[in-house]
Amino acid sequence: MEDYRKKLLSFALVALISSGISIGAYSLLNASKSIRNSSSIENESVFARPVGYSMTSHAPAVETDFTKAAESTVNAVVSIKSTTNTKAQQQGMMPDPFFEFFFGQRGNGNMQPQPRVGMGSGVIISTDGYIVTNNHVIDGADILEVTLNDKRSFNAKVIGTDPSTDLALLKIEAKDLPIITFGDSDKLKVGEWVLAVGNPFQLTSTVTAGIVSAKARSLGIISSNSKNHTMGLESFIQTDAAVNPGNSGGALVNTNGELVGINTAIYSETGAYSGYSFAIPTSIVSKVITDLKQYGTVQRAVLGIAIRPINSELAKEKDIDVQDGAYVEEVNERSAAMEAGIKKGDIIKAINGVKIKNVAELQEQVNRYRPGDKIKVTIVHNKQTKDIEVTLKNSQGNTTVSKAVGIDSLGAAFKELKDKTRQELNIRYGVQVDGIKAGKFQAAGIRNGFIILRINNTPVSSVSDVEDIFNSIMKGNNRDKVMFITGIYPNGKTGYYAVDLTE
Repeated sequence: MEDYRKKLLSFALVALISSGISIGAYSLLNASKSIRNSSSIENESVFARPVGYSMTSHAPAVETDFTKAAESTVNAVVSIKSTTNTKAQQQGMMPDPFFEFFFGQRGNGNMQPQPRVGMGSGVIISTDGYIVTNNHVIDGADILEVTLNDKRSFNAKVIGTDPSTDLALLKIEAKDLPIITFGDSDKLKVGEWVLAVGNPFQLTSTVTAGIVSAKARSLGIISSNSKNHTMGLESFIQTDAAVNPGNSGGALVNTNGELVGINTAIYSETGAYSGYSFAIPTSIVSKVITDLKQYGTVQRAVLGIAIRPINSELAKEKDIDVQDGAYVEEVNERSAAMEAGIKKGDIIKAINGVKIKNVAELQEQVNRYRPGDKIKVTIVHNKQTKDIEVTLKNSQGNTTVSKAVGIDSLGAAFKELKDKTRQELNIRYGVQVDGIKAGKFQAAGIRNGFIILRINNTPVSSVSDVEDIFNSIMKGNNRDKVMFITGIYPNGKTGYYAVDLTE
């Protein structure tokens, strides 16, 4: 039994293993169209449709010739190299005068941190360079280098990330790129052939085959997001296609060459493939990257309930005579569920007509929608089945659409210093605030003309330095996102400010 427990803990995020370090490693033309559920709902004018990309009709091939699928997908899978350099590692580190008095400044001599490198994969989903990958592949990286199958390399920028699903959206500046068409993961069947395409062990364009072993698997490997009060969302496709370190973020495709998942994790006691791998289905991928592209952050809807899986023990305890569904353990105050009339002890059986077998399927279905959407929830209440209309909310309890905080939120324009100004103030570097309006700088007390010398103890000598530090802070996982700014005004007066970057 003890060995069995150990095995259950032996799941690994693939790119994290490959790096050997602490960092991990759509069609956009159709973004406005919505995915249809596999089960139709009665009143389509009332209830919302899931958000996402258009998907092709899923028609599994009978033959097991995978050459067509392989040829149509390898060129759209890329290698991603993530690097965290010394500057990024030291950002946010405040000076310690006692340490520096006895040992000198941090980073001198043998204490100089070395760049850390991780490897993973990604999938091109638009001809103009949008790429989907795992969040753990790029999390914390200072430099992202994308290498195409034709050996061309590009620097990538992060459009948005979603740690709750372990997904990220990147962009490279390129045109006429090959893409993989989205398939419908809902229609995948257990036993159906699939291919995993990626770059394991830095071996480019590697294709392996297997079958779908299970669906809606929840492993508990994606941590919750405490800042947004959201739990890790897991509803993996389990396959026996060989996936190894470096495959993270790569494509899982059906025999028609359509994307049905993003490879994310393996089951292993050694760090290498030993039987099962797990992919995020396109039903989740589509919604997440649509939101990241449009808003820079995921518009996550919640019912506002605590749920438990139904098993024989719970069924006996609660006198439940159904086997499928999700048991409502608690209903939060002022939540969407409470306002709709869902009670503790109810069993959720379907969302918009799509049957719910377990907790993972319920989470997957709800997360296809945005705050403000109306859905039909089928419940069993006092052993009677009924439909309830629910208007979904966000984690803050409202239906507001949120946008990611961008550098415009600072409310300031910047300019680089002239040599004359540096000489007059006897400074070697700095960036001046050249215009200020309502925003985070003004709220912190910064006035026009202020010269920024350091942000989070990092010297600032150009406008791009300000942007780079801001972006690094915003894509980090720290709960408190703050810019500690040191500088000087033209009259020689020094200033110290803390700029809160949270929404």
